[in-house]
Amino acid sequence: MKAPVLSSWFGKSAVTAPPDIESAALRSDRFRLEREEDWLRLETIVKQMEKGGLRRIDDEDLLALPTLYRTAASSLSVARETSLDAATLRYLESLVQRSWFQVYGPRKGFFAWFREFILGGWSRAVREIWLDICIALFVMVAGAVVGWILVAQDNDWYYRLVPGQFADTRVPGASRDVLLDTLGTQQDADGLSAFAASLFSNNAGVSILAFALGFAFGIPSLLLLVYNTALLGAMIWVFASQGLSVEFAAWLSVHGTTELFAILLSGAAGLHIGRSMAFPGTSSVLEAAATSGRRGAVVMAGVIIMMVIAGLLEAFPRQLVGSVEGRFLIGGGFLAFWLTYFFLYNPRRPLEGE
Repeated sequence: MKAPVLSSWFGKSAVTAPPDIESAALRSDRFRLEREEDWLRLETIVKQMEKGGLRRIDDEDLLALPTLYRTAASSLSVARETSLDAATLRYLESLVQRSWFQVYGPRKGFFAWFREFILGGWSRAVREIWLDICIALFVMVAGAVVGWILVAQDNDWYYRLVPGQFADTRVPGASRDVLLDTLGTQQDADGLSAFAASLFSNNAGVSILAFALGFAFGIPSLLLLVYNTALLGAMIWVFASQGLSVEFAAWLSVHGTTELFAILLSGAAGLHIGRSMAFPGTSSVLEAAATSGRRGAVVMAGVIIMMVIAGLLEAFPRQLVGSVEGRFLIGGGFLAFWLTYFFLYNPRRPLEGE
């Protein structure tokens, strides 16, 4: 008895066909009848997966899925080589294509992936590299201290550490009023969007470089972190020498709690890759690098989001909010948010197919 599911595909014509066509039709029917039970079962499983993912599939069907897919793919190959009827070919091509997507294709669309990424995937990846974060944090603090000490002992070090576009009037020996003016605000936001774009490009470039250099066993990533925070330490000394430590800290905190956190994570992600390559354990170097690279890539996807936020904060709130209290409120609020999200927010890991 023929299955009704396939009747629309394999219906016979009432018109009498020539002998050679009848022979081909009989051969096609015999081929289909011998295999259609597996095809129908595969189609049923695929339909259920398309409607509700793995939650609608029992264990027996799930285990049979790869075998049924290979059977259908083999049938399609035979059907093409023996020139079976067009209806059988169309049916098998559609079935194999849909089955391939369920067996080998991505389990989630972009929005489903992004939802899982934000609601736990990103914070989980950050917690998994906690040791590298601790090492990178120590290196960044040490770099800032070194920058402060070098400039305090010899002001010429400031010009070696700080790029010209950042130095402008913020140099050793500048008066308090001149330095305070650099911490001021603008009366409107005209042109700040372009400023935000340039800041994002610069900050994202530093973060990506810190991550990419991790493949050289993490050492260049650490050196880059030292250099960037030595620059920061040098600038802190300039403002502190004129009694503007609090004002500079407030000015920096608006975007710095997000930007420096992002740079910390990017350096830690690069170090994580380098450390896993240097000490792969029981895995091969390539396997260790692949595993840590996937984890680091998740962290870096979030770093780009943080850099976008930092660029907007640097271009708008920092330029429009002038009070020390207001700036500390913005910066402290974002710092509390990131710490809570990364280290306190810990939802359960979703099951496959959810």
